[in-house]
Amino acid sequence: MLRLGRREFGPHEPVIMAIVNRTPDSFYDRGATFRDEPALARVEQAVADGAAIIDIGGVKAGPGEEVTAEEEARRTVGFVAEVRRRFPDVIISVDTWRAEVGRAVCEAGADVLNDAWGGVDPALAEVAAEYGAGLVCTHAGGAEPRTRPHRVEYADVMADILEVTFGLAERAVALGVPRESVMIDPGHDFGKNTRHSLEATRRLDEMVATGWPVLVSLSNKDFVGETLDRPVKERVVGTLATTAVSAWLGAQVYRVHEVAETRQVLEMVAAIAGHRVPAVARRGLA
Repeated sequence: MLRLGRREFGPHEPVIMAIVNRTPDSFYDRGATFRDEPALARVEQAVADGAAIIDIGGVKAGPGEEVTAEEEARRTVGFVAEVRRRFPDVIISVDTWRAEVGRAVCEAGADVLNDAWGGVDPALAEVAAEYGAGLVCTHAGGAEPRTRPHRVEYADVMADILEVTFGLAERAVALGVPRESVMIDPGHDFGKNTRHSLEATRRLDEMVATGWPVLVSLSNKDFVGETLDRPVKERVVGTLATTAVSAWLGAQVYRVHEVAETRQVLEMVAAIAGHRVPAVARRGLA
């Protein structure tokens, strides 16, 4: 059982986490949801399309202008509070690696801390424990926040992913984070080249076998773009193909830009796997 905020999800129940970037320079939407009203409209549409989690980020993952903790908090804390007011039942996640920002957003109503940089600030897990928040434990290959990988090598990339994420998850539980609220993420693109990310996808069932709910953040990433030689705006098909494979291998939580399309993919895979009945079944029965 995965428990986040007020919601509980069964082992075969896929969960969509919609991305809402509060940044002027995000790689995908180029600041489309930097201002409050477009961002709130994005939340409303994502919830209507089937997102259970809204993931709010105040700093883009890639290199760029410095964003201080104070500025990150300014971009996220008030917005978290407003989303909580308008959408009391939605699960609110905040993508941050900083404990001070984590504390501020939990005070404002966040349910999950999405630590995409693999515990670079160990105190973030302590904040999650203090507030009873969920935590995403990500493999980032030891990379510093907002850096790109350069000639990174692994003897066995999945073995490294398992060791790091399992260790982060067990530490979080030991600190007091509820076990049923901890997720592990292979960290596609983070501290990895394209071949590493493809192998992590291919071997995703090894992560699922640990028993921890697996979150994948695949949406329009560089490993998709390089695999198909497509620019950012032409990676949706590749993303959805990777989503289908990940779902078949047992991933549960999907951090995405395209909510409605992802939902259809997940529902189709669930039906093929026998975890969901067709919405309509008339063919051959009339």
